[in-house]
Amino acid sequence: MNLSRFHHGRSAKPERGFTLLELVIATVILSILTMMAVPLLKVTVKREREKELRQALWEMRDAIDRYKDAADRGAFQTKVDSQNYPPDLETLVKGVDVQGKKVRFLRRIPIDPMTKTTEWGLRSMQDDPDSDSWGGQNVFDVYTKSLGEGLDGTKYKDW
Repeated sequence: MNLSRFHHGRSAKPERGFTLLELVIATVILSILTMMAVPLLKVTVKREREKELRQALWEMRDAIDRYKDAADRGAFQTKVDSQNYPPDLETLVKGVDVQGKKVRFLRRIPIDPMTKTTEWGLRSMQDDPDSDSWGGQNVFDVYTKSLGEGLDGTKYKDW
């Protein structure tokens, strides 16, 4: 007896979809890839914050230098013990009068990307280079108050 006439000349279609084993394997692979991506993402975010920190420090130090240069040229008067450095960061933002015109050295005090505040560590010319307390005579240098370490192994506060 010929059974082919009952199949109408068609072969049976394979069922579509995935087996449970295929789904489990795909899920495991995706999980492994995700776990590998998370540390890479963390490093990328940290690198970006470090870049922002370097930019903020450069911006403030540049403003301090421009203030000192202008004071050294006699463009405005400073306190005797200041050695022509600004008294605080706010002075760089508020500006000083130079021949009747307000000269600003900084648009705003940048936000520290590590501490998420505008609170920066300050050093005066009279302070020790590695001092963590500010004498208050002037602002010679700025640093982050973050206790963290950079990707290069150095402490952020030493940048």
